[in-house]
Amino acid sequence: MERNLVKTLDDTHDKEGIIGCILADHAGLCLGVKGDASSDSAGLIAAIADLVAKLEPKSGSPIISLQNDNKQCIILRKEPVVGAIYKDISI
Repeated sequence: MERNLVKTLDDTHDKEGIIGCILADHAGLCLGVKGDASSDSAGLIAAIADLVAKLEPKSGSPIISLQNDNKQCIILRKEPVVGAIYKDISI
């Protein structure tokens, strides 16, 4: 399984515009991080995914987008893993 996580992180980080990515388990434990992302954010990312899913419990996993002037963070839970992708949007 670890090899699959590393490949997923590598493949994601290699996409154009992606500056970082992180994977966490359902409890917020960091499973892997690549690029401009912090393992310290794993718990927050998992908590955000859980809270947003409660807004519409009958829907599927929501795609969460957080953005400022320079970066965008996209969060998605695919059981049992939560992933976040950081994109540079200042280009």
